[in-house]
Amino acid sequence: MSEQAPLPLPQNPRPLIGGTAGTILATATVLAGCHLARAVLIPLFVAILLAFMLAPLVAGLVRLRAPRPVAAFVAVVALLGVLYGVSALLYGRALEFADDVPRYSSKIQRMLKPFRDQARKLEQSTEAVLPPMTEGKPPIEVTQATSLQDVLIRRVGSLTEFLLAVSFIPFLVYFMLSWQEHLRGAIVGLFGAGNRHHAHVALGQIAVMMRTYIVGNALIGLGLSVLSAAVFAALRLPDFIFVALLSGFLSLVPYLGVVFALLPPVLVAAGQMSGAALVTVVATVLVLHVLAWNVLYPKVIGRRVQLNPLAVTIALLLWGWVWGTMGLILAIPLTAAVKIVCDHVESLQPYAGLLGEGERTGGAALLPAE
Repeated sequence: MSEQAPLPLPQNPRPLIGGTAGTILATATVLAGCHLARAVLIPLFVAILLAFMLAPLVAGLVRLRAPRPVAAFVAVVALLGVLYGVSALLYGRALEFADDVPRYSSKIQRMLKPFRDQARKLEQSTEAVLPPMTEGKPPIEVTQATSLQDVLIRRVGSLTEFLLAVSFIPFLVYFMLSWQEHLRGAIVGLFGAGNRHHAHVALGQIAVMMRTYIVGNALIGLGLSVLSAAVFAALRLPDFIFVALLSGFLSLVPYLGVVFALLPPVLVAAGQMSGAALVTVVATVLVLHVLAWNVLYPKVIGRRVQLNPLAVTIALLLWGWVWGTMGLILAIPLTAAVKIVCDHVESLQPYAGLLGEGERTGGAALLPAE
């Protein structure tokens, strides 16, 4: 019986463990840099999202023979006008709602008083059975109270930093829009001649994805608010318009949105309406949340984002840890942009498969594998 020839060894085996460790180290370094530079990067990424959203308006004005700087200025002023109008419209209702919250809370506390009494009786009966512990009590720690001046200084400092960062966003958006062609050409020019077309395609996909993400979320939130307002008005819920807006847009928060969306209507309805009406309010919010995340979101945004639920969850945890609340807002578009880049880079396509929903459908590689 003849001996089998040994299998040929690979010529240049890739160091899988070393490569993975290097990728993890590079990712940790990038995240650490993002955390340290959050005061710069958060306004920058917010400005990028807004610039992608306003780009079609600027392109339309340019086709009407308006100079690009003028078109960019008009787009930014229009955005600021819309934000100011919405803020002015909702500011008064927000103050009234905030004034009514204590009244709603007191009514809810009266409704929950029987349950608290039962819990107190259970606690007293437990103490009667189990004697209180007299030994091993933790020592009393005395801490110096923070002065009001220190608290005000910290609050004013944080508010000043926030306002300073926000004030840069309109200027960033304007310059990104007015220098759009120059920036796109400069970014594409960073790659070799054979890969510039694919870099241009990747930038276009990122622009469409971010624009779809912002506009899609706004339309879905508005649709949920309108449907909620119709049901709340039929139930004669107080402040139904403002409550519906809060519930509709809070429902878009990934995973925890259903909890946040329930808080405003339940807070108002619990102290004002009967049990059947309260159940109807809760059922309405739950049904609309399920409709948004299982029907509307995949149809409107899902085909552009193309992230699997595990990747979305990890992205929310990661960017929320790095940037806090703004990280939760920017996590999905940032991760989707990373996936688009990985789709077009041959050596990074396995990572795109980890982030994606199914089989990778990315086009030609942007950078060749080593």
